[in-house]
Amino acid sequence: MRQENQIDMKQPNKTLTKGEMQVMNILWQLDKPSEIREIIELYDEPKPAYTTVATFLKILFNKKFVNFTRGQGKLHLYYALITKEAYTRRVMDDVKDSFFDGSVSSLINFFVRDKQISEAELQELLSMVRPQ
Repeated sequence: MRQENQIDMKQPNKTLTKGEMQVMNILWQLDKPSEIREIIELYDEPKPAYTTVATFLKILFNKKFVNFTRGQGKLHLYYALITKEAYTRRVMDDVKDSFFDGSVSSLINFFVRDKQISEAELQELLSMVRPQ
């Protein structure tokens, strides 16, 4: 059972670094308790060292983003405690609140003005908010 509500994104240590995000993306992709070697297999080349991934998992465990169960012998099987969607929602809410005074329209306006959103993407957004 996932424990998404236990992570308080307002705490500074509750965001992910690039390396931590790589591990989480792989755990989300695997979608099952997985050993470190399975995680490493899904990295692009050059693959990180076993100890590097183990360190990231320890950090993610301490941040309460992952947990583990015991596999055979001393093997640990790691799994995510938060879904990718829940993490993305929390990060985007933080961006919206921190940079756009909580305004979704200001956030979208930023991307439109900065031309980081195409006409097709804008039309797709409009179709999402228009009543059917």
